[in-house]
Amino acid sequence: MLYQPGHAMGRRPARVAVTGIGMVSPLGIGKAPHEEGFRTGRSAFRRVTLFDTGRQRVHLAGEVDLPAALPATRLSPREAHRMDRSGRMVLLAAHEAWMQAGWEGVLREDERRVPLVLGTTSGGMELGQSYFRAALGQPPDRRGQVTRMMHYQPQRQALDVASALGLSGPITLVANACASGANAVGHAFQLVRSGRARRVIAGGYDALCHLVFAGFDSLQALSPTRCRPFDASRDGLMLGEGASVLCLEDLDDARARGAQVLGEIAGYGVATDVHHLTQPEPTGVAAWAAMEAACIDAGVGPADVGYVNAHGTGTPANDGAEARAIMRWAGSRAGSLPVSSTKAGIGHLLGAAGAVEVAACLMALAGQWLPPQQGGGDPDPACGFPLVREPAAHAFEWALSNSFGFGGANASVVIRRGS
Repeated sequence: MLYQPGHAMGRRPARVAVTGIGMVSPLGIGKAPHEEGFRTGRSAFRRVTLFDTGRQRVHLAGEVDLPAALPATRLSPREAHRMDRSGRMVLLAAHEAWMQAGWEGVLREDERRVPLVLGTTSGGMELGQSYFRAALGQPPDRRGQVTRMMHYQPQRQALDVASALGLSGPITLVANACASGANAVGHAFQLVRSGRARRVIAGGYDALCHLVFAGFDSLQALSPTRCRPFDASRDGLMLGEGASVLCLEDLDDARARGAQVLGEIAGYGVATDVHHLTQPEPTGVAAWAAMEAACIDAGVGPADVGYVNAHGTGTPANDGAEARAIMRWAGSRAGSLPVSSTKAGIGHLLGAAGAVEVAACLMALAGQWLPPQQGGGDPDPACGFPLVREPAAHAFEWALSNSFGFGGANASVVIRRGS
């Protein structure tokens, strides 16, 4: 956690409601296509068109089709035009969540000191690539280099979101690999629950860029076939891009103003295994610790949890370690505990992944269905839990979402169905 949990002025811990969800991924723009895509397990991979993959082993990824125009916000046309690909994604998601929460018509100008917490891994890396290529050109092309340099700063996308929505609260950026989005949601949850903030906007984002794609390919972490989480013959992950943003607020406040409660964030746990820069600790001890801590925080146990959205990247090392962690945490519950990885359909969204997967759990809880992961053969022998392979209705109140990243960063979030 980014600070020690506590409760302002001795107040009771608040229940934390989600009143807005914004989504951008290879499945589409907005909440509706994601509800349908996750419910049916739709695959959204295609050949990469954003850059040349001719020198890479792998040529498929989950690309987003961005709209030509951004929604009307407080940004000027010039400011909006200068936004990079990742900034446009997170702005689209933030605007959707903001409008769904209904805060635009509720908050006075003096109440817009709303904290913004965003997780990312590469931020505006696309601008860094463009700067580098222009600088190495023969002759060098200096046009637009100052703009690229200024907008390459890691806080740029968050500042643009704050300006677009007219926010004046503190901005926190979380960048601890693939757990970034989950940790951003978890930090925001702690802010509201402790009374440090009445409402917070939180999420994660990342855009595909050649540098990151080539880096994963050089590690031979990308699958040359397809992403098959927990499959005995899995051979790697597939990358995607996108953003997810949630509006969190005190449940009592949400009910008092008649807001639609889409679900609750109920628990958050983190642990670090300090094992290896890119490989998880094989026994999954830190992953188990994060799951255990999140459930203790929420006051629930494995018997209460009706679904686990696994980190499930499809790499041999990650899935094996996570399977062992789930088995240790679930105990006797494991044999009847539905588990799946939505990365099988949209790819690994890096800094956006944790936030997107929390949102997927909220949608599944609201609709009472399980997100299937299509395809795959025999499950890894370490998996003593059933993998969700087909669309299915399912009655459940609690879900657990796992996000485990490079450097041993592990985060788990417990989500509760809205009431």
